[in-house]
Amino acid sequence: MNAQQLKNSILQLAVQGKLVPQDPNDEPASALIERIRAEKERLIKDKKIKPDKNPSYIFRGSDNLPYEKVGKNEPVCIADEVPFDIPDSWEWVRLGNIGDWGSGATPSRTNSAYYNGDIPWLKTGDLTDGYIYEIPECITRLALKETSVRLNPAKSVLIAMYGATIGKLGILTFPATTNQACCACLPYNGIYNEFLFYFLMAQKKAFIKQGEGGAQPNISKEKIVATLMPVPPLPEQQRIVEKLKELEPYINDYNKAYEKIEKLNTDFPDLLKKSILQEAVQGKLVPQDPTDKPASVLIEQIRKEKEQLIKDKKIKKDKNESYIFRRDNSHYEKIGKEERCIDDEIPFDIPDSWEWTRLGTITEILRGKGPKYADNTDFRILNQKCVRWGNIDTSFCKTVDKQWFESISKECLTTQKDILINSTGEGTIGRSSAVTSDAINMPYDSHVLLIRPYKCLNKYIEIFINGIEGQAQINRSKGAKTTKQTELGVDKTKNLLIPLPPLNEQQRIVDKVNQLLPQISKL
Repeated sequence: MNAQQLKNSILQLAVQGKLVPQDPNDEPASALIERIRAEKERLIKDKKIKPDKNPSYIFRGSDNLPYEKVGKNEPVCIADEVPFDIPDSWEWVRLGNIGDWGSGATPSRTNSAYYNGDIPWLKTGDLTDGYIYEIPECITRLALKETSVRLNPAKSVLIAMYGATIGKLGILTFPATTNQACCACLPYNGIYNEFLFYFLMAQKKAFIKQGEGGAQPNISKEKIVATLMPVPPLPEQQRIVEKLKELEPYINDYNKAYEKIEKLNTDFPDLLKKSILQEAVQGKLVPQDPTDKPASVLIEQIRKEKEQLIKDKKIKKDKNESYIFRRDNSHYEKIGKEERCIDDEIPFDIPDSWEWTRLGTITEILRGKGPKYADNTDFRILNQKCVRWGNIDTSFCKTVDKQWFESISKECLTTQKDILINSTGEGTIGRSSAVTSDAINMPYDSHVLLIRPYKCLNKYIEIFINGIEGQAQINRSKGAKTTKQTELGVDKTKNLLIPLPPLNEQQRIVDKVNQLLPQISKL
């Protein structure tokens, strides 16, 4: 149960006479309603309010059931209309009989003499579901004189009748007019305006339901005044309001706690996933196997492979190629002839069989090319929308010109061992995935980087990039924000510091993550 549902339940208890105890010393509501009828007749006689076309009143018959007499018609039992039982000291009335109701109007906007005066003019957007202390717009006394706007006294209860604000409420703290989307009621003596306010609040769902069906949802004044309202004795009305005000802070506290729990429930699967990925790259997800060849051997094999590729002119030598090694329990990095201690960059400890390395040391990183788009061709290109968290969605692909597609070299098409990572776009930068089977042999545009590992598993690198540490490094590495978007460059990506396990352990980690993540998605 959320806070609004809790509040609705409490309001329902209040209007059913179940929130506070009845006091047998209270004057019953029947006597109160008789006085209201007498007051209404006096106001009609003094021409302060207009008489109803079909005046009605509700009374209890000898069978203790509610009957309604309308005009000169015979009384009719309305027991089937009554939504719930009420205490014996309470009575049912129509809302139209407990106060003076009226809707507002909008003075012509073309007449500048009607606006910027000193009479507050409320629109439904100004309603606060509480007391109204400020109304931004005002009209003039000329507008009040020449148009059908109605000046409502302080303490009037307001309710919105149109659109998305149906049922929104307010209580005036000063006299004010309203537009036609708002209805106002000044209750007669014997009806506590705050009790009416809370009753209308309890009726909000019913009013919204009544307003459904049209192009713009709306309820009319006629529907409002025809609504049945249970009336307690006046002292009990006050006790109910006091109790509701007493409970309000507890409902607010409940709402804060509920929102925290809801956020935790919503975030939990993602937090759990990130935690698992972090455990994976710290060497804590699967056990180490002493028979595995250490990662240092793998890095040496990669170094030799790259030297051969450079010799064969298949890749270019990186001028800033780095080599990380351990000395006296510290980590050092050698770039060219220079070396430096990088212990302050190492975020966490890793098993002895693992090694820290730069992503550019163990992968080739390429930026995609700006495409020549063409409609209705069979040649598709991957873009940043295609690259999801751990998945490639080719339904976002666009089509490109055939000649442009054929001009792309084979080395610039995806292979099954690659990873794609978004390099631009607020909210998507750093999102990566290993290439899926339906995304092989495809070009990728300039908003995407391709990472091609040497002798390492692409799924392990994806796990690192999409994990807490990988994303933290990417966020620190993003270029300055331009007028359009931020950028993750090739050099910044190469510089990412990645913990590298032995190859066999990489496979065990990938297998374990593949086992766990589908179970998390069920959450």
